[in-house]
Amino acid sequence: MAHLSQNPADKERFICVYPIYINSKKTLAEGRRIPTEKAVENPSCAEIRDVLTAAGMNVYVENNKMHPREWNRDVQFRGRVRVQVKQEDGSFCLDKFTSRREVMFYVAEMIPKLKTRTQKSGGGDTSSQQGDGGKKSKKKKK
Repeated sequence: MAHLSQNPADKERFICVYPIYINSKKTLAEGRRIPTEKAVENPSCAEIRDVLTAAGMNVYVENNKMHPREWNRDVQFRGRVRVQVKQEDGSFCLDKFTSRREVMFYVAEMIPKLKTRTQKSGGGDTSSQQGDGGKKSKKKKK
């Protein structure tokens, strides 16, 4: 029975990562929390989720939540990602993430490497392949 009462509290202890925290288009006063040169242009919750899931983190998205300083009510700016940094016993889930800042820096570093980002800026001729790693092409057109 004690396990059931702990479950909701566990989710409450997950840290929140709003896209605004790592958005290079925002100022510190508007809610950005990392330096502009390390931040990403208009990140989405889905991108944050994808990066952290790939890193092996326990995450879930709350689409109906918004950062209080976000004035734009568009769907792309909505949502936040909850991330489990510590386990029930207080130990860290992954050693490389021991603080919110480390999580934010990692996400901001990895989002530009996502396929969805590399394809947009890749140009016309490389749109069907990944931008950086064109060595292994699994799909060959006949």
